[in-house]
Amino acid sequence: MVSVGRISLMGARPDGCLLCIAVLALSSSVLLSASPLRGISPQDEMYFAGPVIGCRDGSRTFTKDRLNDGFCDCPDGTDEPGTSACPEGKFYCRNFGAKPEFMFSSRVNDYICDCCDGSDEYDSGIHCPNTCRKDQNVSEDSIGGLTSESNNLDDTNAQDRKIRVDLEDLIQKLRGLKVVLVIQILQLSEVCSNLSLLCDIFWSLQLGYLKELLLKTKQALEI
Repeated sequence: MVSVGRISLMGARPDGCLLCIAVLALSSSVLLSASPLRGISPQDEMYFAGPVIGCRDGSRTFTKDRLNDGFCDCPDGTDEPGTSACPEGKFYCRNFGAKPEFMFSSRVNDYICDCCDGSDEYDSGIHCPNTCRKDQNVSEDSIGGLTSESNNLDDTNAQDRKIRVDLEDLIQKLRGLKVVLVIQILQLSEVCSNLSLLCDIFWSLQLGYLKELLLKTKQALEI
C-alpha cells in the first residue's frame, strides 16, 4: 500500500523496514560523529557560533559547514578540533568528573583512549571506559600524599632550624668560654710572673743573709 507524499509501513516488507532502520541508525551515527562543536571547549563555542569562522592564525576564513568536516582548511587546525585531519589541531576533552584538558587532534579516533571520558574515540569503534572519577580519586590521593609530604617537610625544616639555632647558641657559648679561659690564662701567667719575682727576691734576701751570716761567723772565728 503506497500513498502520495508518504510511505505506508503497512505495505512495506519486513526487510524494507530493517533497511530503513539501518539507514536511520547510520544517519544518526554520521550526524553524531560529525558534530560541529566536537572537540571545542565551552569557552570557545561562541567563537565558532557564526556562519563564517576565521582561522586563529588569521590566514583565512571558512564557513560553518566546513567545521569538523574531515578536511584541513586552516594551517593551525582551527577548523578540525574534533577530527584528526589537521596535525596542529587541538581536541578538548571535557572529562566530566575530572580535570578537562587539550590534546592534539591527530590522536582522535586512533584506537587509543586518551581522554578519561573516552570522547576522543567517538568514531573508532572501540569502547573506552570512563575513568575520570577514578583518575580524580588518584589525583586527590596524590594531592593528599603531597600535602602529607609537605607537612613532613615543614616539620623537618622546623627541626633543622631549631638545631641550627641551638648549634649557633652553643658556638656563641663556646666563644664566650674561650674568652674567659684566655683571660684566666693571662691572669695565671701574671700570677706566676709575680710569684717568680717574689721567689727571686726571697732567694736574693736569703743569699744576702747567708753571706752576711758567713762573714760574721768568719770574723768571730778570727778573733
